[in-house]
Amino acid sequence: MKRTAGFTLIELLVAISILAIVAVLGWRGLDGIVRARVALTDQMETTRGMQLAFAQMQSDGEHIVPSAEMQGRPNLAADAGGMTLVRNWHSENAPSQLQVISYRIVNGVLMRRESAGTRDLVQLDMFWQAALSNADTTPPVILQSGVQSMQVETWENNMWRMAGAPRPQGWTPLPASGLRVALQVQGQQIPMTKAFLLGGM
Repeated sequence: MKRTAGFTLIELLVAISILAIVAVLGWRGLDGIVRARVALTDQMETTRGMQLAFAQMQSDGEHIVPSAEMQGRPNLAADAGGMTLVRNWHSENAPSQLQVISYRIVNGVLMRRESAGTRDLVQLDMFWQAALSNADTTPPVILQSGVQSMQVETWENNMWRMAGAPRPQGWTPLPASGLRVALQVQGQQIPMTKAFLLGGM
């Protein structure tokens, strides 16, 4: 009697084991690709958000009110938590007004606030103090999350100076003509930095 050809139980177990190993290796490779894609997407979103934040800062800096027009008032202040500046604001069919702009990092979120426009310097002082003391109740615009710190430098007397740092003795300050902002984003070792001119110079 002739036996029918077939697989033995051992051959089937070996084949199943090989298929299981291939499946595990394939799943690990696919999982790695998916994780890398998610990380790359997150990084691209962060980069895009930071570019938009820097573009907004550059626009505000281009419209900063010159120091000579502030009648002894500051037009820019910065510390580790953010920065505040006064800019010219234009609306249709209306004279230009002054507006206080503040950038702050609160619980890892970079936010921007802008005051109402005014031509009254006393009211401008109130807006300025409210922005510096974080008493401004204007709804903020969220620019970017995951921001750990902000470092601001101004270009004065042909050198970069940390904003808010005491000036050396005998220093004759000239109006700042440039601004350099560095934002440290969570998960990145090197801060993202942008330098731009003030007043559209």
